[in-house]
Amino acid sequence: MTASPSPPSPVPGNDAPFGRRVTVEQVEEGTELAPKFDEQGLIPCVTTDMTSGEVLMVATMNREALARTIETGEAHYWSRSRRTLWHKGATSGLVQRVVEMRIDDDQDCVWLRVEVAGGASCHVGYRSCFYRRVPVGRERTQGTALEFLEAEKAFDPKAVYGDAPNPTQL
Repeated sequence: MTASPSPPSPVPGNDAPFGRRVTVEQVEEGTELAPKFDEQGLIPCVTTDMTSGEVLMVATMNREALARTIETGEAHYWSRSRRTLWHKGATSGLVQRVVEMRIDDDQDCVWLRVEVAGGASCHVGYRSCFYRRVPVGRERTQGTALEFLEAEKAFDPKAVYGDAPNPTQL
């Protein structure tokens, strides 16, 4: 009699703790979480404010970020610019508490509905990362001038982040 193998650990690079994608019916109509990560091992995540529905940010998750978000109830992402796991709010205190997590029909995109400590999610200091709009069609004038939708920042990034490097890459 041989011992049964122990279950795989949730290590980035394998599917644990997620189900294997076997059939279209299982993925689209089943109850098992079997996310589809892209060739870089990432899945997009849209994050909205639980109360207002406002889009706060769009980011990516790798297997570890998705597993930690599920485990802790706080948003974790994969930072493509810094190439590291990122617990949202670990530095700033602007933690995103997940109230609800959804996955789309073919399980290749995550939607988080969150409450944000401090009321802001953008490292630039605005409430939402989508603080500017792009005029289109008849609203468009010469050039590509962006219009600010938030008149004031929710916090001072220098006071919150100090000398930490800016994650925006040119």
